[in-house]
Amino acid sequence: MSGHSKWSTIKRKKGAADAKRGKIFTKIIKEIVIAAKEGGGDPNTNARLRLAIQNAKGSNMPKDNIERALKKATGSDAETYTETSFEGYGPHGIAVYAECLTDNNNRTVAAIRSAFNKHGGNLGTKGSLSFLFDNKGVFTFSKEGLSMDEIELEMIDAGAEDFEIDGDTVTVTCAKEDFGSVSKKLSELGIEPEESGLKRIPNDTKKLDVESAKKVLKFIESLEDDDDIQNVYHNLEMTDELAEALE
Repeated sequence: MSGHSKWSTIKRKKGAADAKRGKIFTKIIKEIVIAAKEGGGDPNTNARLRLAIQNAKGSNMPKDNIERALKKATGSDAETYTETSFEGYGPHGIAVYAECLTDNNNRTVAAIRSAFNKHGGNLGTKGSLSFLFDNKGVFTFSKEGLSMDEIELEMIDAGAEDFEIDGDTVTVTCAKEDFGSVSKKLSELGIEPEESGLKRIPNDTKKLDVESAKKVLKFIESLEDDDDIQNVYHNLEMTDELAEALE
């Protein structure tokens, strides 16, 4: 887990720029739209929508933006998005799994194939790399003002498998089945996650030298910059040396 949370922390630090924040908002709005179309516009009865709105707030999305996205999602002119995923090997044999929400599958396929080819990767068939990743619940929140010893015990009681602190950020990981109980416990403790959801965590990681790893991360960032791609997961080990080189 350490590699995943370190990369997430670095991305959050880099993501302070307006352009990056705009892309984050675009991805969250698409999630709100598809969640509302799938289960209705009431977050009290739609768990996926409730989670999308929670992540919007965690990303400091203005309330007006959230309300506009909800109106857009439940209106007659709402866009229709299709959920799909792509798997393959990036540079130096690093496994990459991309989750997408797209309104034009042909465009998305062409863009992803082009990115893999440009960076020396190979796009695989659907399901070919699923064995390398476990679907886990992941929550991140600030440790400011919290007693970490007490919080850790509460999280473990709720079903957390891993509890990690990196700087000011706490990352809690749990089994997919315990996502609801951990989310409920955080709510009871008055903790609003900056981000939460089911994520694909590599069950084994691959270590590369810093220069090779940077090439892989450049490829991953090129995928993340695509508006059709919601999440990108990989099994590159985020070593302390690499983390320092990126900060």
